[in-house]
Amino acid sequence: MNIDPDIQFRPVGADEWSAFQTLRLRSISETPLAIYPTLAEECDRSPEQIMAKIAPTPCQVVYGAYCGETLVGIAGLRRESLVQVAHKGVLWGVYLHPDYRRGGVARRLLEALFDHARGEGVTQVHLNVNVENARAARLYHSMGFETYGREPRAMRVEGRYYDEDLMMLRL
Repeated sequence: MNIDPDIQFRPVGADEWSAFQTLRLRSISETPLAIYPTLAEECDRSPEQIMAKIAPTPCQVVYGAYCGETLVGIAGLRRESLVQVAHKGVLWGVYLHPDYRRGGVARRLLEALFDHARGEGVTQVHLNVNVENARAARLYHSMGFETYGREPRAMRVEGRYYDEDLMMLRL
């Protein structure tokens, strides 16, 4: 595994909405079975909607992997503000540009995000992964995520239903 030490990790700012959206649209184009909005739905979002989705708050953050100033990877985490469930975060929108895969960047991006989450009081992270997305499931399992259930017919793409595994990691 060739790990690039020059990759930096930090929250994506609302002013970086265009770079975020470029990666997001690419991720939906490449892996429509891994992401809920369709390409058309995501294209319909206004800059203001995108900024609101990625602006760091106590309840949400999108972490980015940067090669220099170029955003090459994204991973979001959101949680409820309600006290009794604020310890749980939901991982969403994980994507890494193909040129940066297989070098440990995705793992380091998630580790940076989880370090941030711990600092915010998050003690467990949940996610859903399409059962046919074996590459993502392997990464999550290798990081300690455990499958605790399966949602049948969680997603429908072009008339076909897909199940999703429900996974959780204790931080």
